[in-house]
Amino acid sequence: MTSQTTLAKPGQEPGEPDRPDSSGGLQAGLKNRHLSMIAIGGVIGAGLFVGSSAGIAAAGPAILLSYAMVGLMVVLVMRMLGEMAAARPSSGSFSAYADQGLGRWAGFSIGWLYWFFWVVVLAVEATAGAKILESWIPGVPQWAWALIVMVVLTATNLVSVGSYGEFEFWFAGIKVVAIGAFVVIGFLAVFGFLPGADNAGSGLAHLTDSGGFFPEGPGAILTGVLMVVFSFMGSEIVTLAAGESSDPQRAVSKATNSVIWRIAVFYLGSIFVVLTLLPWNDPSIVEKGSYVAALDVIGIPHAGQVMDFIVLTAVLSCLNSGLYTASRMAFSLGERGDAPKAFAKVNQRGVPQAAILSSVVFGFVAVFFNYQWPDTVFQFLLNSSGAVALFVWLVICFTQLRMRGIILRETPGKLVVRMWLFPYLTWATIAMISFVLVYMLTDDAAREQVVLSLLVAALVVGISLFRELRGRKAVAK
Repeated sequence: MTSQTTLAKPGQEPGEPDRPDSSGGLQAGLKNRHLSMIAIGGVIGAGLFVGSSAGIAAAGPAILLSYAMVGLMVVLVMRMLGEMAAARPSSGSFSAYADQGLGRWAGFSIGWLYWFFWVVVLAVEATAGAKILESWIPGVPQWAWALIVMVVLTATNLVSVGSYGEFEFWFAGIKVVAIGAFVVIGFLAVFGFLPGADNAGSGLAHLTDSGGFFPEGPGAILTGVLMVVFSFMGSEIVTLAAGESSDPQRAVSKATNSVIWRIAVFYLGSIFVVLTLLPWNDPSIVEKGSYVAALDVIGIPHAGQVMDFIVLTAVLSCLNSGLYTASRMAFSLGERGDAPKAFAKVNQRGVPQAAILSSVVFGFVAVFFNYQWPDTVFQFLLNSSGAVALFVWLVICFTQLRMRGIILRETPGKLVVRMWLFPYLTWATIAMISFVLVYMLTDDAAREQVVLSLLVAALVVGISLFRELRGRKAVAK
């Protein structure tokens, strides 16, 4: 909560009604164990399981450096976000902070772009989950499975925030246990302590025995960065969820401090295991997927089915969190007057029903587009939301530069999480993210994502500036 002040917030006109940045009528229904698992599971997206094989094929063992570079960016961004979220817990998280630190146009723009990103993700994940379920029970068509999955998780989110937290606790728990077991068993196999493994005792030889550590050249590290950066999206969800917990400051501090080991173990650890169990150019990595190929080497029976189950839980977790995140962002936008007022209303269970239903309706429409026009309309939605993750991280950086001074001036006692080496590391992170965006423009596969995302962002910023100008004229009259 912010302290009361007679001064207008940055981005707010004098005399304009205060735009709340608290969680409003939302209930504190998330327990500490829910938040802990949301924080841990938030960095493990389905993209880690599904997309890592393409990154390995493109960069070889050097993909480890790609993951390390993006992981470092995420750690620094989460530290900045943690600083603001611990001081001012809010269901709108970085959107609310951008509103206060950079101006209403920034909060409006990044909030709607983030909402757009997650409702498109809903369609992607619903389709991915439906494909797995249809392969298990082919009698039910894929579209029906997508519908069932969306309806069940919508109902879960509508019941209470506690039911969302409970579902996410178990979904994320399965992901965490699976990755943890994979890393431990994989290391045992690599160093010859696991009987029955095909590649027992190979050690670190596979990191260099197929063309060296940089088989595709050092430049492939940057190509790898473009391929893995979006699998990290979701780390920030815990800062939105913290607003519905009994002790948000503690939850945010804990999540922020643990993000380093989470990325080190789940991303770097698991990819390291794959690369040491198999040569990077082994055809099975692309044909079966990196984790299935590694499980086969270890000697895990029915590796494909095991991984399908784990990927399904990751997909359901992402769907569950995506719906929660989109609805809470819509709620926050409604609370600040940047979305229909109905979005800011909660029912008797403290759930923003209108915000949830509107988010899922767009998700259903996107699922329909995916089946009806997968290569045109849906591909446009996918590409136009592709670079939003990087935009969000940039906005968090610029917002933190402004919010540090505001927090020190208004509530210095709440600055319990501090960005390291401020402001130098903040500016360094801005430079890193900007470099990735510029480099994407030089890459044939990524260029369309950046250009379309920039066009959509320009449209949303234009709408926000038009609304702001219209509001000022109305006040002047």
